[in-house]
Amino acid sequence: MTTPASVKAVPVSDVGERGLIERIRRRLPPSPPQLLVGIGDDAAVAAPDRGALNVLTTDVLVEGVHFDRRFSAMSDVGYKAVAVNLSDVAAMGGVPRFVLLSLLLPASTTIADLDDLIDGLLVAAAPAAVAVAGGNLSRSPGPLVVDVTLVGSVGPRKVLRRDGGRPGDALYVTGSVGGAAAGLAWLRANATTPRMSPADQALAECVARYRRPAPRTRVGTLLGRTRSAGACIDLSDGLADAVRQLAEASGAGARIDAASLPIHPGVPIWCSGVGQDAVDLAVAGGDDYELLFAVPPKRRSRLRAAARLFRGVPVTEIGELTADRALVIARGDHVAELPVGYVHF
Repeated sequence: MTTPASVKAVPVSDVGERGLIERIRRRLPPSPPQLLVGIGDDAAVAAPDRGALNVLTTDVLVEGVHFDRRFSAMSDVGYKAVAVNLSDVAAMGGVPRFVLLSLLLPASTTIADLDDLIDGLLVAAAPAAVAVAGGNLSRSPGPLVVDVTLVGSVGPRKVLRRDGGRPGDALYVTGSVGGAAAGLAWLRANATTPRMSPADQALAECVARYRRPAPRTRVGTLLGRTRSAGACIDLSDGLADAVRQLAEASGAGARIDAASLPIHPGVPIWCSGVGQDAVDLAVAGGDDYELLFAVPPKRRSRLRAAARLFRGVPVTEIGELTADRALVIARGDHVAELPVGYVHF
């Protein structure tokens, strides 16, 4: 949809709630057959997947807490609002289906801002075939708030939980860790506009990972379908936090091997310039949205078979769950307590 510059600068308050809803509705692709009633009624109505359970999750992004518009474009905010919810459904072994979008818009928000946010949302939703089923709009007297609820489905015997691990299970992580934290650190130190990026390619990838994380939707679904994993969690608040939560829910401890961690190449580049330890940043930093999962010894062959369908997403064994309830990270002969990841309060 091409919009004249004069319209893009118009505040959303001049368009009105109904006008904004209609503007969003026109941007969306056709609804799938399962969405029987979509935008425009009091509530959405969707047909459930036959024989499946519902997976429900919600995440909110608050300006000044979860994003800073000095270095995140509105399209990045819209993208991330969907991506973080896709990651939660992936961690449950589910298939994402429908999104509900709620926006709390400050009076300074323009039509261009809204269009850009929806652009990013649609980019994140398209690969997962997720449909926007409805939502809500409201004026905000303070910061911009983007709240997304995602509905998915999963087979009754395919659900991945945090409490399914057992001592002796191997711990694996998808992709790489620490990149988003290094990217955010670079942005805070250097960025003054939402499009700034480092000249170094590895650091630029870190910035991109922070702005637009890649949810491991396919991997999570396959881990559930093949029953390769006994427990799973996503890395929204960092690897250390994920290990701690999975282990405690499973009534176990954990030992992580620092030398095995798939640390993003941009992390040591950033850390060497600021005198920070790369392992510390990779373990404690958040926003990676990778998956951490536990695999019992008897399911290793299942994982190997499933991994051939991961479409290039690597998985790395980084440690194991232990009968000892201690949570530790080993660096050669030195063993230390696992740090605490990011916490909101």
